[in-house]
Amino acid sequence: MSSISKISYADAVSSRRSIYALSASSPIPDSRIVELVQEAVKHSPSSFNSQSSRAVVVFGEHHHFVWGAVKDAIKAVVPDEEAWKKSEERLNGFDAAYGTVLLFEDSKVVQGLQEKLPLYKDKFPEWAGHAHGALAVNIWTSLEAEGLGANLQHYNPLIDAKIEAEFDIPSTWLLTAQLVFGKKEGEPYPKEFQPVEERVKVFGAKQ
Repeated sequence: MSSISKISYADAVSSRRSIYALSASSPIPDSRIVELVQEAVKHSPSSFNSQSSRAVVVFGEHHHFVWGAVKDAIKAVVPDEEAWKKSEERLNGFDAAYGTVLLFEDSKVVQGLQEKLPLYKDKFPEWAGHAHGALAVNIWTSLEAEGLGANLQHYNPLIDAKIEAEFDIPSTWLLTAQLVFGKKEGEPYPKEFQPVEERVKVFGAKQ
């Protein structure tokens, strides 16, 4: 794999923010985006190396299908036209982006671990959530390092059935999030940080 970035990983982590103003263009080719997702899926950690995380990358009309499905699902549940207009404006922003990474966890893998290691049965779903989080951040940070903006959405389970049918998704793959990406057309919202000294404790450091 070619170098992920010309900036440090720490810089990419600190730069990674939710960007909602995205356009349907990219500073890197689709093949590079797919490569970044593949590498993140391959190398992201999971409990007992279960490798339960899955991803589907959609561009063009497939990306628009996803957000069309979301619009249909949301319009069916919002209470009135005014509420729909507010939701539609937000959803149009996601639809206007370049693509989406659909993130899944394979319940078959989780259930297999529960059967194989019953001592940790209650923990495996939680640990699968950790794996999902690690993958989402790794993909997001990799895209940031390559100059793309992104934001993470969660319209599951409202769209699960349509996504499964459209993209021939195995029934054991459970949709967990939708990572929207595209060219940055705006800045992230201001963010305040709690004092890191109140959030991190250190013992035994020599320097």
